[in-house]
Amino acid sequence: MATFVGRTRELAQLDDQLGIVRRGGRDTSGVAVLMRGRRRIGKSRLAEVFAERSGLPYLVFQAARASTPARAYSDLAASIAASSLPNAAIAAGQEPRSLTAALALLAGALPMDQPAVVILDELPWLLEVVPGGAGELQRVWDQQLSRRPVLLLLLGSDLAMMEQLTAPDQPFHGRGAEIVLQALTPGDIGSMTGLAGMDAFDAYLITGGQPQIAETWQQGETRTSFLERSFSTSLSALVASGTRVLDGELSEGVQARTVLMAIGGYGERTFSGIQQATGGMQPTSLSRALDVLTAKRIVAVDQPLSTKVQKEPRYRIDDPAMRFWLPFVEPALPEVDRGRGDLALARVNGDAFGSWRGRAIEPVVRAGLWQALDGTPWAHVREVGGWWPRSNNPEIDLVGADRRPARELAFVGTIKWRPAPVTAADVRKLSADAAAIPGYGTGTPLVAVCPGGVTDNAGAEQAWTADDLLDVTR
Repeated sequence: MATFVGRTRELAQLDDQLGIVRRGGRDTSGVAVLMRGRRRIGKSRLAEVFAERSGLPYLVFQAARASTPARAYSDLAASIAASSLPNAAIAAGQEPRSLTAALALLAGALPMDQPAVVILDELPWLLEVVPGGAGELQRVWDQQLSRRPVLLLLLGSDLAMMEQLTAPDQPFHGRGAEIVLQALTPGDIGSMTGLAGMDAFDAYLITGGQPQIAETWQQGETRTSFLERSFSTSLSALVASGTRVLDGELSEGVQARTVLMAIGGYGERTFSGIQQATGGMQPTSLSRALDVLTAKRIVAVDQPLSTKVQKEPRYRIDDPAMRFWLPFVEPALPEVDRGRGDLALARVNGDAFGSWRGRAIEPVVRAGLWQALDGTPWAHVREVGGWWPRSNNPEIDLVGADRRPARELAFVGTIKWRPAPVTAADVRKLSADAAAIPGYGTGTPLVAVCPGGVTDNAGAEQAWTADDLLDVTR
């Protein structure tokens, strides 16, 4: 059975929920868990491996996109009949005429004397074609399914729709635990690839933490070797991944795709810069497209962090799977198709990669640094961001605070993503630039993140290397 690197926490969470079912003694015997995460992040595989490892009878049903209600009900009945549930035969040959009837078949197939696992994958696709489907699911859960010893796993890639399913005004509110499946961490990727330091972070940035791509990175393989293999065929996991994600998330969003390319492909971060890169898209259309992208968690909006409320939004790609793909893979698709992956590789090996990496690593470092603060004088920090004025000069890489806006600044720092260490000159410049930040004072600690560490006389109060961040993300 395949090893799940980096999924220990999620497997333990599912085990805990199954333990509730096993122990019984509650008013309701069943437990529902809603698991959401981006496409190709490994939800289906995690759930199925968990079900197999449990040793219990289980069912896997995956909804089809753009199906019809009748086809969806029929497919669910067929999945029940083909499952290992003890009473699966009751669904054989059945053609239920409603979701309620199909789910009632499921309830009848479940055992009463032992636990079982039921996986309903891509639930949003099922509910899209069944008007009022969420209400039907809620009623059958309350009246039948929850009275059986079942762990019901509801999986979905549409993050906004999965969140909405449990909102206070929705039928399934309060009826299930929630698990958010994230991309594999830099530490996970380092373990999978056998790489360390900047090389491991390069592998993370390129793969986006997607298991299906990371698994194709051979142990100890260099970045150049991996990309040469990946660009040699349009069937490689790296080349194919972004198209599949976009087709699933933005199948009809032409304007949203244009905006996405302006941010991820051209590197524009401000509203005006994005507007210019899209050829002068109307502000209302641009705002609407940005709303779609942020709702789907593909794009994030950052604001400066200080003791003052500032509205200077900067847009960036939030989906790790898209960060490398948009600027380096998507433009190379025609070249890969005609066997000229060497042209794409040459662009990555040029100056463009280093410039892109310097920007792409910032949110990754901030997330890792937040985890690294445990056990330091800044364990109280809840926000790690950056700061910039309207002119974007100076731009501060790291600002730590207790909240947003901050009561006071916990630290200010610099990210120097290079093998050479941070020097005293780097720290002096940081101190001079930081004077512009609202809330900064001479006593505010200065910190640094640099793969090469810091020199002995640098003057930083604390520094973290790439390997330090890898350790806290394993």
